Amino acid sequence: MTRCRHFLISGRVQGVFFRATTEAVARRLGVTGWVRNLPDGRVEVLACGEEAKLGELEQWLRQGPPRAQVERVVAQDTAVQAFTGFSARP
Repeated sequence: MTRCRHFLISGRVQGVFFRATTEAVARRLGVTGWVRNLPDGRVEVLACGEEAKLGELEQWLRQGPPRAQVERVVAQDTAVQAFTGFSARP
């Protein structure tokens, strides 16, 4: 069953390839949706897929790429949406 989850990631998460790496991880997991930087320095992710795959993505988001310093991840289930893939938005 497909679910969608919204994530807000805080810490040193911009300028460390967080979006590009999140996109690669999500595609590998078969998760659809998008990732983008927010003006306040956080990263926002909307991801849809199987519960287990969303859990794997969330676990990765809590660590991030090597240069990131993730301080907080807020996750919230959201309405199911249809995406054809996973993309990094500007």
